[in-house]
Amino acid sequence: CAQAILEVDASQVRSRDPRHKATPLHWAKKAEMTQLLLKFGSEVNVTSRTADMALHIAVKRGRFDCAMVLLTHGADTNAKGQDGNTPLHLAMKHDHLDMIKAIVVFGGDIEIPNDFGETPGLLAARSSKGANRKVLLDLLQTVGTERCHPAIPDSHSPAPSAASFFLEGQPSPRSSLNSLGYKDLLYVSTTLGQFLKAPDVTDSPREGERNWDRLLCLDGGGIRGLVLIQLLLAIEKAAGRPVREIFDWIAGTSTGGILALAIVHGKPMDYMRCLYFRMKDMVFRGSRPYESEPLDEFLKKEFGENTKMTDVQKPKVIVTGTLCDRQPAELHLFRNYPAPETKIPTEYKTTASFKPLTRPEDQLVWRAARCSGAAPTYFRPIGRFLDGGLLANNPTLDAMAEIHEYNKTLISKGQKQKVRKLGLVVSLGTGKPPQVPVSSVDVFRPTNPWELAKTVFGARELGKMVVECCTDADGPAVDRARAWCEMTDIPYFRLSPSLHTDVMLDEVNDTVLVNALWDTQLYIYQQREQLGRLVQYLCR
Repeated sequence: CAQAILEVDASQVRSRDPRHKATPLHWAKKAEMTQLLLKFGSEVNVTSRTADMALHIAVKRGRFDCAMVLLTHGADTNAKGQDGNTPLHLAMKHDHLDMIKAIVVFGGDIEIPNDFGETPGLLAARSSKGANRKVLLDLLQTVGTERCHPAIPDSHSPAPSAASFFLEGQPSPRSSLNSLGYKDLLYVSTTLGQFLKAPDVTDSPREGERNWDRLLCLDGGGIRGLVLIQLLLAIEKAAGRPVREIFDWIAGTSTGGILALAIVHGKPMDYMRCLYFRMKDMVFRGSRPYESEPLDEFLKKEFGENTKMTDVQKPKVIVTGTLCDRQPAELHLFRNYPAPETKIPTEYKTTASFKPLTRPEDQLVWRAARCSGAAPTYFRPIGRFLDGGLLANNPTLDAMAEIHEYNKTLISKGQKQKVRKLGLVVSLGTGKPPQVPVSSVDVFRPTNPWELAKTVFGARELGKMVVECCTDADGPAVDRARAWCEMTDIPYFRLSPSLHTDVMLDEVNDTVLVNALWDTQLYIYQQREQLGRLVQYLCR
């Protein structure tokens, strides 16, 4: 009914009720209705008479699904509504833990006071009366008692906050880091927020003064690319500059390849986070293998249907793909720069068995992204390509080898002055699932029904293990890359959080994904010293 009305007159999304001056978006009770109104042009941050946005109302009413739709369409998490309350104030007041985590993950500031000088933590302490009261009070105890009182205007000697200890590299004396989880929600979000808002006090040298390159590598992992985005946002905010301005080479596999291309083409990371949440519902529909058309259309819309790899040449980008028209399969690198001379005879010339591959100047960006993300059993191959994660789910060593070959080509052409050696390698993972025991991987010829069942179970577990080993990005691949960098005196940073649950490549549950991002947020806090050292290298 609503869709029929909007198809006749789309301006109805801007109509307001006479009492509250609220739009239909404020009144939406279901995620589907919220999506419909946004599709027809409703403004996500429009306010009512009381200055409340639709997000404020969704939080007040406990409509988590509606809130997620609004957040993934760019709702302002720090906008003040009635009485100066932000959505996080209201979430704390209603002790809705999933809502709290979602708002914080999307940038909600834990320290904004309302018109009465109350922080979100104070409202939680006063108002929480349900099953979560003890949990929320534990959160406040972790932050410190000074946060349980309203801010005092014109105070000349404020009590030191937890954030002040964090910025000095020391833990708060009132905090305990023996157990990280809900208990550390307020403390982590407070201190991390302050850290990420801290100004960049180190001046970055002009590009002409630096004679070494920085490499960023992004693992594959399907929808867990959201973890990469959260890590990239932390790096951007800590460094005070976009990722594309602080790295010279960006390599990615599968979802990491899509993000690498997004970075090169100037897509903001907070936009990509919202886009991933919206994209999953369009792409992962039905059962595996999924239809390829929604993913193709998504990539064409974001990168352009006719955009070529060489249309944007800085920073240099490497996207992995697996050539599956031959046995054994081969790794192929999609590039936005001329291929090293050693690659031209084997990749771009016709042989008796294989046709030549598309050169970078002719390669469509969206097809390169699609080739890298053609995960077997999830999507059909595109032409002769399967997912790059089959051979390089962690593309660090492959990117380093490519840069070495690129520099060798420059030297062979008498352009040694253009050679820039690697001076920094940053590798980001999509999260490590918890280890679980495996009872048996024994496959043998059964002699009775009981052994037949054991063989079937063992074959299934063995198959899963083979796939995991082929696509492992956190084990030996990390050790080899770290050792290679140490031998050549190249600083190496690896960031990949441990997740509390195994997040599938095609996970669509918002709660599961928000929890994964919250695990990432906690990990960023735990790795604050390493992040600080990384920023020092990036600002040299």
